[in-house]
Amino acid sequence: MANQASLSKKDTEFREFALHADMWRVVLYVCAPLALYQSLTQMFKIFDSMMASHISANSVSAVAYLSQINLMLSALGGGLAVGASIKVSEAYGAGDYELVKKRVSTLFALCGILGAGILLVLVPFSSQFLRLAKTPESFIQEGSRYFILELFGMVISFFNNVYIAIERARGNSKRILHLNIVVILIKLSLTALFVYVFHSGINMIAVATIVSQSALLLSAVVNLNQKGNAFGFSLSSITMKRNVVAPMIGLSIPVIIEKTAFAFGKVVINSMSTVYDALVVGALGISNNIGGFTTSPQNGFQEGGSAIISQNLGAGDAKRALEAFKWVFVFCCLIGVVFMSITLIFLKQVCWMFAGDDEAFGTLIGAVYRYEALGAVPLGMCSAVMSLLYGFGKTRITLFINFSRVFLFRIPVLWFLQNFTDLGSVSVGIVMAVSNVSIGLLAMIIGVFEIRKICKEYNVSFWTQANASSLRDIPSH
Repeated sequence: MANQASLSKKDTEFREFALHADMWRVVLYVCAPLALYQSLTQMFKIFDSMMASHISANSVSAVAYLSQINLMLSALGGGLAVGASIKVSEAYGAGDYELVKKRVSTLFALCGILGAGILLVLVPFSSQFLRLAKTPESFIQEGSRYFILELFGMVISFFNNVYIAIERARGNSKRILHLNIVVILIKLSLTALFVYVFHSGINMIAVATIVSQSALLLSAVVNLNQKGNAFGFSLSSITMKRNVVAPMIGLSIPVIIEKTAFAFGKVVINSMSTVYDALVVGALGISNNIGGFTTSPQNGFQEGGSAIISQNLGAGDAKRALEAFKWVFVFCCLIGVVFMSITLIFLKQVCWMFAGDDEAFGTLIGAVYRYEALGAVPLGMCSAVMSLLYGFGKTRITLFINFSRVFLFRIPVLWFLQNFTDLGSVSVGIVMAVSNVSIGLLAMIIGVFEIRKICKEYNVSFWTQANASSLRDIPSH
């Protein structure tokens, strides 16, 4: 084939490193920058909330509420990126570079179709959609235009999520981190300019998101404009043939349903929380953001770990794939312990950052978060198990886990507390503790069962350490 896809020297070096080096080094090299990337992303969300709170308490609550609805929709593109990138990593590990190029190019095309469909359906009927989601009228009046602008930013982020997933598969975690720092600086600078200098409303916060995400998309266009490279985008490589598309869609559909259902469940929780007070919704959203200091780096290890696992599985080394899971599990639990401790020690100061002089609002945030913090380590255990399941392509099981988290351990528990106790607004915090601890235990039970199946299927032992070759050098990026 005249234009046969190939790997760059850097991609070849990383593939050898991922398949042969000491696994703890591989996991740290790939996942640590991703963990920092996720943490910085979480921080920028928090700074957004803080800047919105400068406008008004109702504004910060509106942003928190509408962000959950936006997350539900963005789960469509995020799920496609996660599921499909697993098959890209697998083909990369297997050495089928033509298939890598076809899947990369086709994945971008699928994102374009999905994004266009969402904009055509939701932009003309945004207010009706928000009412269908039982958004408080005060939030609709203040935030309907903000929501429309966020939709455009979200569609841009669909492409960016795919680009980040591809760079993650290539081991370019540092590039992801550097690009994200640039995006955050653009976003925060513009938001600060609009809020503090021009005294704009929350709509301009969404404009800042669009501009910053567009900068990342521009970088994606430049970096993927590599005609001969397996990871470059090419119109001629887009194909809807079954052997290319079906495995990606097959893995993505459960992930899309999982992420959408999880985000939808959070919207339901927000809606149920409005029986107390609109500010309780804001306190819950901020508590979730504080909890994100812990769960975001855990998610970084989850995503990086799944890429490492799928690459080694694609290369036929299930033993090393299980070894990657072990190290992801250790790091996720350590992150849970460290960040839970830090956020609880400095909780008063953190609450003041969000609530300012509103002492009652700050007290409410702290009361909710103290319960949510109990799930830090169990959620780390869950993240590690999810990385294992994603890496082995068991996305139907991840769907069950996240579905249970919201629709078994969260919504019914809140309904019970609201109808059979007089605990009041602190119930939303208790629900977070119950669901997070319960899902950690459920994930561990499922993880043990699935590891036993994997060991039997591939005839390997979980407890003996995988061998690493003499390769020690980290690839230069």
